[in-house]
Amino acid sequence: MPIHPTAIVDRQAEIDPSADIGPYAVVEGPVRIGARTKLQAHAFVNGWTTIGQDCDIHPFAVIGNLPQDFHYSGERSFCRIGDRVVVREGATVHRGTQPESATVVGDECLLMAYAHVGHNCLLEPGVKVYNMTALSGHVEVGAQAIISGYVLVHQFVRIGRLAFIAAQARLGMDVPPFMTAMGESTIVQYNVIGMRRAGYGKEDIAEIRRIHRILYRSGHLYSRAVEQAAREASTRAGRELVAFLQAPSRRGHCVGGRHFRARFHAAHPDEHAADMHEATAD
Repeated sequence: MPIHPTAIVDRQAEIDPSADIGPYAVVEGPVRIGARTKLQAHAFVNGWTTIGQDCDIHPFAVIGNLPQDFHYSGERSFCRIGDRVVVREGATVHRGTQPESATVVGDECLLMAYAHVGHNCLLEPGVKVYNMTALSGHVEVGAQAIISGYVLVHQFVRIGRLAFIAAQARLGMDVPPFMTAMGESTIVQYNVIGMRRAGYGKEDIAEIRRIHRILYRSGHLYSRAVEQAAREASTRAGRELVAFLQAPSRRGHCVGGRHFRARFHAAHPDEHAADMHEATAD
């Protein structure tokens, strides 16, 4: 186990012999670090934190520190980082607030520089959180979602699988799976390029396109639109989207907006072209 002589490692810590602890890194408390994981210089890990295998924790990242929540009173809570996770410079992941609760970052997630994952968040595998983005407490993010830079996410917001959040968005409401959001909690498109890259076929993509139109372009009351979507959904992707819409929500769901949609298409011509291709292929 290569531990640099300037690193400080707590006797309670359990570190795999193949892990690498770099210069001036600090491991404090009953931390567990998996095989081949690397803590680079000045990384800080503390509390009841578990980091999986093959992770790369960059300089000045902070994992497992006290939650930024006035309700926290010192009881044991957890931070769990999966395998093959990359945490870049200055990013922070705080542990849970309630006793025995946890903040969880799934396998193969990427947290870019100065991103923040607040207490009790759940990031499913493959999530990417870009620079300077802040996830408040209890945010849930579905697998393979992408949250661009400088995004602010309100506590208890849910973001579905393969959602794409454009830069500088402010999310105070839930983003359903496969949708693209920007601005102030506004859905502007469905994530056709992301679905293609994830291996979804034409039938799935076409159904998400139809449901997107029902929800955000039909003019129906939102509750009626959800009911119609539930009646028409037949593919795996469609059923997952409907299940998300029907699940309990603390924040409600994002709305659609023509103004933001036009801005998004102007800024992302490739995605707009892909949407036009899907429309003509229906």
